[in-house]
Amino acid sequence: RETAMKVGVPVVPGTAGTKTAGEAVSFARQIGFPVLIKASGGGGGKGIRFAENEKQLSELFNTAKEEAKRLFKNDEVYIEKFIIEPRHVEIQILADSYGNAFHLGERDCSIQRRHQKLIEESPSPVMTPDLRQKMGEDALKLVRETGYVGAGTIEFLVDKDLNHYFIEMNTRIQVEHPVTEMLTGIDIVKKQIIAAAGDKLKLKQK
Repeated sequence: RETAMKVGVPVVPGTAGTKTAGEAVSFARQIGFPVLIKASGGGGGKGIRFAENEKQLSELFNTAKEEAKRLFKNDEVYIEKFIIEPRHVEIQILADSYGNAFHLGERDCSIQRRHQKLIEESPSPVMTPDLRQKMGEDALKLVRETGYVGAGTIEFLVDKDLNHYFIEMNTRIQVEHPVTEMLTGIDIVKKQIIAAAGDKLKLKQK
C-alpha cells in the first residue's frame, strides 16, 4: 500500500494498522460504512470480517484480532473501505533483472465463495481498452518501483463506476496462471525460470 501510494496507484481507503476498536470506529466514521476488518498477515480470503455499522465493528474487532493471531501468529489488523458491487481483477506480470517489465492482461476472479476464487475468466466482462491500459500501467509502476523480478500478479478491485484500487500483490505463480497462458500463448513458468536465471525476457508489450 505504501509503495502504491508513493507511485500514484489508487488504493482502497484504509488504515496502515489499527490497535483498538475505538481507533477502528473513528476511522470508519471518516470513510463511511460498510468496512472490512482484515488481518495484516492474512491471505487466501482468510482473516476478514465485514461490519456495516459501529456496533458490529466494535463487537467484531477483538474477534478478528484473536482469529488473526490464531491463524497467522500476528494479531495486527487494519480497516478497509468495503467496495460495493466490486469486481476482483488481477493483472499478470513478468519482469527480469534488466528493467524489462510486461503485463499479460487480466483475469477476472469475481465469482467467489467465502473469499475463495471459484472461476477465473479472461478477458474480464467489465474491461475496456482504456481501463486495461490504466490497470496494466499501474501494475508495472509497482513492479518497477520494487525492482521485482519474475512472475507475479497485481490484484485490484474495480467498482461499479470502473474505478480500480490496488489491494495486494502475489509474488508467485498462481494456480490460475494457465488462463493467461491460453489467452496469450506465453509459457509463464518458462519465463519465470528464464528471469530467475538472470536472462532477459524477450517480449514486447504490444
